[in-house]
Amino acid sequence: MAAPRPGRAVRGSSTGRPLMAALDLFGQRWNLRIVWELQHGPVGFRALQERCDNMSSSVLRQRLTELVDAALVEQHPDSTYALTELGHGVHRALRPLGRWAAEWAATLSADSEDAPSASDDRSGKSLSPKGSDA
Repeated sequence: MAAPRPGRAVRGSSTGRPLMAALDLFGQRWNLRIVWELQHGPVGFRALQERCDNMSSSVLRQRLTELVDAALVEQHPDSTYALTELGHGVHRALRPLGRWAAEWAATLSADSEDAPSASDDRSGKSLSPKGSDA
């Protein structure tokens, strides 16, 4: 399967808009993880497979082929894989999304801490059924 490309129809969009093609590419399982694992430099196939929770070698090979086709990853003569400059650009572009995700997680965590539990309706009365030890 060829990697999604700007200008071509992709899952969920017939327009081929670059953002839709990028979302389709990164919506495929493992693609973002591979980019993440390559951020610090070249990695061999087996080491990359281990870093990606020992995904099957056929899936890793397919994803690497797609990412190479998309010009985000390159294979060096020593058989290691590395991000291209465009691939490093993806990582830089994702940093603000990572910061937003941390804020989102903190907000959800704070909301769940503020939410009344089954044993406290904020009036001090138990919400548990009478006679229950819960």
